[in-house]
Amino acid sequence: MLRSGATKKDVALVRVPGAFEIPIAARALAETQKYDAIICIGCLLRGDTAHYDVIVNEVTRGIGQSAQETGVPHAFGVLTCETLEQAIDRAGLKMGNKGLEAALAAVEMANLKSGLSSQVTGDRKGKTKPTSRKSRPRS
Repeated sequence: MLRSGATKKDVALVRVPGAFEIPIAARALAETQKYDAIICIGCLLRGDTAHYDVIVNEVTRGIGQSAQETGVPHAFGVLTCETLEQAIDRAGLKMGNKGLEAALAAVEMANLKSGLSSQVTGDRKGKTKPTSRKSRPRS
């Protein structure tokens, strides 16, 4: 985030006890309307039970729902991995850095949202409401 022009005071780091709690924290931050974007980073490792599938689905759904309902972009950086080795590789070794990718997506979406907002408000400036037929002067 610092490489993208943010300062340390612009960035809040919130740690949660587990991946299941990411959507709750993300929504709480988004609802403050203090942040241009929320970056959700975590890791889920598949175990021997169906618990993994349930948590993956709920975390994904919760993050997406928070973004849609608050209007604040949420970048999805939650790794869903089979092994710890795969998670380490995806966190910055052999398979790229998914946290960096999520941060870049957050910056891009915040900029996009800002641009779209100014376009919408810019389009409305200077335009008058159409008049009804009854209120038009007759010639």
